[in-house]
Amino acid sequence: MAIRYTRPYDEILDELSEALATIPDCYDTFEMEAQDWADLTQAEKDVCIRTLADDLFYVLGAEKSASAGSGSVEYDKAHHVIKVVSTPQLVHIVGLREKA
Repeated sequence: MAIRYTRPYDEILDELSEALATIPDCYDTFEMEAQDWADLTQAEKDVCIRTLADDLFYVLGAEKSASAGSGSVEYDKAHHVIKVVSTPQLVHIVGLREKA
């Protein structure tokens, strides 16, 4: 199973990165402690989250869902979106198709 998309990949990664950044403990995915994450510069955090977004995109090509810290990501093939559950009250939808 591969993820099908028509939007530019960089746009998808930008949006996916923004969504992942809202997961309060996304650093846990890197097996980092909260203090280690806090010690990083914003630019370093951005690189880590962008890398995570890229990795998760490809994981979702093989698995329907994956965890990211206390959050989760899911590929919804039927609706051509990736859902990022940051908290039970916050779900981001990343579209994979070019907007009409």
